[in-house]
Order: sequence, then C-alpha cells, then structure tokens
Amino acid sequence: MPKETRIQGPVYVLEDNIDTDLLIPACYLNLVPTIPEEYRKLGSYALAGLPDTFPKFVANADGTTPYPIVIGGQNFGCGSSREHAPIALGAAGAKVVVAQSYARIFFRNSVATGEVYPLESQDRLCSEFKTGDLAEVDIPSGTVTRLSDGKVFPLKPIGAVAPVIAAGGMFAYARQIGMIKNAPSL
Repeated sequence: MPKETRIQGPVYVLEDNIDTDLLIPACYLNLVPTIPEEYRKLGSYALAGLPDTFPKFVANADGTTPYPIVIGGQNFGCGSSREHAPIALGAAGAKVVVAQSYARIFFRNSVATGEVYPLESQDRLCSEFKTGDLAEVDIPSGTVTRLSDGKVFPLKPIGAVAPVIAAGGMFAYARQIGMIKNAPSL
C-alpha cells in the first residue's frame, strides 16, 4: 500500500545532533524488524534514549506514538549505521521526519526501508515549533504548515527518492517497477 503524502497531526520537536543511540538504544538492536511482534516492540522503544526531560514519544496505550511528524535540527540521525533507527520511528507510527540536515546514513536507511520520509527544511523548524503543535506536511507541494496560524514553511525537494519511500522501500519499489519478480506462492 502506498504511503500517504499529506501527513497531519501533532509534531514532536528535537534539536541538533540527534544520534541513533537516542533514536533506538543499542540494547534493543536484538529485535528483528521482519518478525511482526518484534517490529511492534521495536517501535515501542523509539526515542527511548532521550533524557527524561523530554515528553514520552511513545505515549499511546498500544505502544505507538501520537506524533506522526518529527521535527529536528541539523545532523539528524548521526552516529552508527543502524537501520533500526528509521524502522523504530516508522514502527512507532511516525510518518515523516523534517530536519535541517541529516547524517547521510540515516537518510539512506530511511529511503532503503521506506519507513519515514526524511524531508529537509529550508528554515530551522525546531525553533518555530514546539512539541504538540499541529502541523501538516504536504510532500508534493514541499511545505509544512503550522495549523494554529497557517504559517507555511518551505521544504527542499526530496527528488527521485520519493517514489522509493512511497512504495515502502528499495525492495518494494524494485518489485513495483518489475526489477524483482515476486516469489511464487507455495
């Protein structure tokens, strides 16, 4: 099923240099995302590495987040190359991360897994929003709108990776365009 390209809801705001240890601590990397129960559990630990001064990201009773939009500053997803970082965010229910800039490996893992859209803002949105503000991210138009006052912020174009993420990642996209054949049913 293709991903939605207009995402609306409350935002979760972070700052600069949010590393993969904050996104998903190493002690949870033994969870295997291809096993449905472990995928859900991985999501329940998204952003578990943040200090207690932050509000809980995974705050719903079912182990998901009420925040479909994550806003960060510069160098989002720095640290290790763990693909579990975007997977944990997606498994928790986040749909998009909007940051000033990304560590290349986090951006690449977001595209490869298709879990979240990694969008770059032209402005420092982590200074413009606070956690809980309602927003709408419109990927085709390349904008984020703060719903309380209608202020629109431009995004940098996501380019050729958008259909890969929309398909659900590299393998799903390759199947969609016929590069990989689906395995016959047993």
